[in-house]
Amino acid sequence: MNATRYSWQGLVAAFKNEAAFREEILLAAIMLPVAFWLDVTQLERILLVATVVLVLIVELINSAIEAVVDRIGSERHELSGRAKDIGSAAVLLAMLLTAYTWATILFF
Repeated sequence: MNATRYSWQGLVAAFKNEAAFREEILLAAIMLPVAFWLDVTQLERILLVATVVLVLIVELINSAIEAVVDRIGSERHELSGRAKDIGSAAVLLAMLLTAYTWATILFF
């Protein structure tokens, strides 16, 4: 019960404090209904949905990394910058995977 409440608090915090997460939620709100509307196989539908959700998951992890780094201190440090950049790169890769999956299913 507590884990569910903490998870919900995390989603609310991400939505309130992270502009990128809000943008990705908006895209998910568009893309997920489209995934269910498209005439594709069940496996293709699962891939469409899973890649969109993967972007949200990776964004949450990236936001958590950024929050921890910011909590440690505001001074610039090479490792802090590297951690944030790597988290951002993970989000980019998830987005590229989503784009590739959607393009492949829709156009090939």
